Amino acid sequence: MSDPTINLAQVRRDLHAIPELALHEVQTKQYLKNTIAAFASDFLTIKEVPEVETALLVRLAGTNPEKTIGYRADIDALPIEEETGLPFASKHPGVMHACGHDVHMTVALGILAHFAKNQPKDNLIFIFQPAEESEAGGKRLYEAGALTGDFKPDELYALHDQPALPAGQIATKMGTLFAGTTEIHLQVVGQGGHAAYPHQAKDALVAASAFVSQVQTVVSRNVDPIHGGVVTIGSFHAGTIGNVIAGEAKLAGTIRAFTQTDLEMMQKRVRAIADGIAVAFDVQMNLELIQGGYYPVENDPKTTAAFMAFMEEDPEVDFVEAQPAMTGEDFGFLLNKFPGTMFWLGVGDPKHSLHDARLNPDERALNAGVQAMVAYFKQRMAQ
Repeated sequence: MSDPTINLAQVRRDLHAIPELALHEVQTKQYLKNTIAAFASDFLTIKEVPEVETALLVRLAGTNPEKTIGYRADIDALPIEEETGLPFASKHPGVMHACGHDVHMTVALGILAHFAKNQPKDNLIFIFQPAEESEAGGKRLYEAGALTGDFKPDELYALHDQPALPAGQIATKMGTLFAGTTEIHLQVVGQGGHAAYPHQAKDALVAASAFVSQVQTVVSRNVDPIHGGVVTIGSFHAGTIGNVIAGEAKLAGTIRAFTQTDLEMMQKRVRAIADGIAVAFDVQMNLELIQGGYYPVENDPKTTAAFMAFMEEDPEVDFVEAQPAMTGEDFGFLLNKFPGTMFWLGVGDPKHSLHDARLNPDERALNAGVQAMVAYFKQRMAQ
């Protein structure tokens, strides 16, 4: 059973109703602070981070600590208009917890509630991190020095909800779980002109179209087929009317790969293609590639082996081994700094994917996630 000091479903619904975008999670942070205040004990410490104002860190001092175990939950939402029709749907127009961060926060609070009442042997820290969807909140926290001293984890864990898995099922794998990502932002600057006199113009639309076509070869002709990768251009804007040659085009997209080495190689190939297009079409290619803190999520061998062994052996846990996914997550940056493990928690809504305006997680997953992690942390501390 879940801890009686916290109603997991109600907490999740409260948080779902107040989604906020990256670095603007003011109301969310206040709700978290108020909830955690109810767990108050003489071994609980709350830390704020002036450089990352909406972040919140909590430390539970252990009775006989030999290590510090960290757990991270992301708290931001997406710029999506909710279409679930739920009575606790978003109160903020155009913003929704369509990636399930309300679930992430609720599970973290459930784990925290348990150990706030039952003092852990080892130190526990909880990282309520803003700006996962954009702005690389994990990297910001690390670079602000927030995860040092008493708040430095020896090992770190986090979950991501997965609607395609049954509610409460847990899944992860050794090695890379999620891809690293890089944002593509491209402005093509040519010279506009009359459609009847193309020789007097420099067609930005045609140049941009050539770029879109050529970057499709980056994966097919540069990435080892066993590794996998993605280059997608999802936004293309050029021109205003059919009889005017466009003098400017703007594109946006993403590069994704399972290893940092492949990701960096793909970045170089995309940049080389842009440089070639600039020469071939006599246009200016203003290309910006932004990786920020979105490294591949590479699970640590030691912590992941322990995590998988426990979840496979616990009769109360429904565990399966996961396949790698091209999903991006800024937890990859933190796993580049601290050993740890990320895992999927099934939320049983197979009709709707992550980032869908109709996503409606099955709340039975909440208690399953809390109980699995409480049991795992107890076993981890006993080792």
